[in-house]
Amino acid sequence: MSDRLAPLHSYLQSLDTLQSQMLQHTIELAEINSGSLNAAGVNQVMERLRAMTADLGGEQEVIDLKPHEVINDLGEVNQHELGKALRIRKRPEAPLQVFLCGHMDTVFPKDSAFQKVVHLDEDTINGPGVTDLKGGIVVMLNALKVLEASPWAESIGWEILFNPDEEIGSPGSAALIKDAASRVHLGMIYEPSFPNGDLAGQRKGSGNFTAVCYGKAAHAGREHHLGRNAVRALCDFVSAMDDLNGKREGVTFNPGYIHGGGPTNIVPDKCINRFNIRLEKPEDEAWCLQELQMIVNEISSRNGIRLELHGHFGRKPKVLSPANQQLFELAKECGHALGLNIDVKPTGGCCDGNNLASAGIPNIDTLGVQGGHIHSEQEYMKISSLVPRAKLSAALLLTLAKDESEGNGNDWLKNPEAKQ
Repeated sequence: MSDRLAPLHSYLQSLDTLQSQMLQHTIELAEINSGSLNAAGVNQVMERLRAMTADLGGEQEVIDLKPHEVINDLGEVNQHELGKALRIRKRPEAPLQVFLCGHMDTVFPKDSAFQKVVHLDEDTINGPGVTDLKGGIVVMLNALKVLEASPWAESIGWEILFNPDEEIGSPGSAALIKDAASRVHLGMIYEPSFPNGDLAGQRKGSGNFTAVCYGKAAHAGREHHLGRNAVRALCDFVSAMDDLNGKREGVTFNPGYIHGGGPTNIVPDKCINRFNIRLEKPEDEAWCLQELQMIVNEISSRNGIRLELHGHFGRKPKVLSPANQQLFELAKECGHALGLNIDVKPTGGCCDGNNLASAGIPNIDTLGVQGGHIHSEQEYMKISSLVPRAKLSAALLLTLAKDESEGNGNDWLKNPEAKQ
């Protein structure tokens, strides 16, 4: 271990005997179904986390979120209840403030067949959300316990947000992340690392949209000429939108879902398409919206056809600031001292780290466990990653707290220019 991290060794060692307990807590959380729209299940996870965090001594706050609006297959706006968010703060007056975040929801709905955790081998479990993100939550809490047991804890304050809606883009909790950004200097988010333990760096931004096309129904035999086919018009929109792929570097359009029509003897008068856009640069948003609007205008100019576009860019691209680059260097230094060879890679995926970065806060958003096949019934977690990942976060927290207590080294996190 490096000279800089040597004083931390005895505190990090306290995690060595906790693998079984960490595994037990991960399984316990994963076997509570917490699909994003299963508010009752998400709230059950939240209540369990309230109990699990009680000994950290922070001030807990349960926060209601507005319902999530979704355009249904009929083109109507449906509202879905979301679970509650849990915010925990400790030492808000400390000179250095850290934001820690982990989502409680998964992509597996209440009626999913994927509900239980099973052991695939001695070092691997398979289960809903074990890697994304229940194992990460357990890593976070154990790292904080190490910080709280150290002599440097008073020099650093922290704020946790357990949010219930990350898997659907954090529509309700994005405002809470933006609010936290006004108080903190850096962020630590517990999405899973890459399977080999590497961290995600630069991330693409993302927008989710729904196109609703209205036509005119008519008898397909007697009065076909009086109808206006919404399915055909929307297919033209999808084709033109998909043709935008390759027109601007780093921007991709993905038509993901289409629904419309009914009996084949009726000219269909309604059809919807849900699609996703990914982009690398904040300025790409304006180009995308301009191109889409031109297609919408062309389709809507047809006699008897009307096309409406719903949705927005919920997450800006995560572009790494100098402060964020330095935060990654510190993580690599801590990892090296722990025998972890950590690299940083760009990714097309996005998460709450995008939200935090767009608010000017440097962050590492893949401090969770090692595993893979997330968002599928093959999701797995490496049990042996629990303790090393907790040590990595603990080493980061202890180093920052120790530097703060000694008055050297954290100005780079407090300098606004370094965050641009």
